[in-house]
Amino acid sequence: MAASRIVLASASPRRRRLIAWLGFDAHTLATDTAEDLTQPLAPPELAASLATEKALAARAEGARGTILAFDTIVVHDGAVLGKPVDADDARRMLRGLSGGIHEVITGVAVCTEAMAHPHTFTVSTPVHMRSLDAPDIEEWIAGGEALGCAGAYNIEHHLASVEDDQCFQNVAGLPLCHVYRELSSGRAGATPVGLVRPVEACDAALGRRCMLGPEVCAGSSPRR
Repeated sequence: MAASRIVLASASPRRRRLIAWLGFDAHTLATDTAEDLTQPLAPPELAASLATEKALAARAEGARGTILAFDTIVVHDGAVLGKPVDADDARRMLRGLSGGIHEVITGVAVCTEAMAHPHTFTVSTPVHMRSLDAPDIEEWIAGGEALGCAGAYNIEHHLASVEDDQCFQNVAGLPLCHVYRELSSGRAGATPVGLVRPVEACDAALGRRCMLGPEVCAGSSPRR
């Protein structure tokens, strides 16, 4: 089924920018959901559940077309980290992540008007955090973005890195190539008109050659 109207259930400026690399201009609808990280679920199931809540909330608020919703969590030493509640919480998260490896999981929910329940999937990425001293942490928090980011950091500001065989944009909150694969295959219930493979745009923006993106995108062929 082709889809002409895409609704992004997010207020994130990064997600609004990234989704354009898939070739369509999405309508945005911010949703207000609880984002309860204490649910007794494994981290991938939790991320998918939180994304599902956002997709269903967007539909309940009157969104029409194909709704895309995302939720990103950080997992470190078995603990799930969402957005910090204040600057002290951000400091705690950043000190804990400093100099180590953690996992970022993004849950994705795709919902069309014909679907009783969203199609969901998750993408997990190991992330290497820079060693951060106290001035590094204070400078980052003073910039004003920390409270809006899971784990209190934004990978686009070079606080952390991923290997070339991992999805950088998943850590930014939108696993582009995985979304492309699900939409182009029709597994998500709809194939948007004008869907574009995002590998080239992502490589150009990051100045690298991703080893994972072409493999993920080759998992299915877009319907024309």
